[in-house]
Amino acid sequence: MIPVPAHVYVATAPINLHLSFDRLAGIVREQFGADPHEEAAFVFHNARRTHLKILWHDKRGYCVLYKRLDRGTYRIPLAVSDGATHVRVSAKEIALIFEGIPGDVLRDARRLLAAT
Repeated sequence: MIPVPAHVYVATAPINLHLSFDRLAGIVREQFGADPHEEAAFVFHNARRTHLKILWHDKRGYCVLYKRLDRGTYRIPLAVSDGATHVRVSAKEIALIFEGIPGDVLRDARRLLAAT
């Protein structure tokens, strides 16, 4: 079963999605400054924004979910400041991103989520 994490962090820059579990965990440590064992999910994307990889630790080991869109691209949130390596999003927001919801719908959804 895929848990709903306490925190979700989305990388702002694309990475090579051929990287292994351990290398992704290394990116979390080195670039995000976070512990990959915390109750969080870390979302990575390729340069074309057609693939996502989500890394989390379930107390027994690393898990990875890998998804490719048949059409379109993922709407990756923009960095909130220059040099930011990741953006924190809510579980609801990542669900919309993961489903490949178009950007204008995602922006409207963010406004609705902020109002709740």
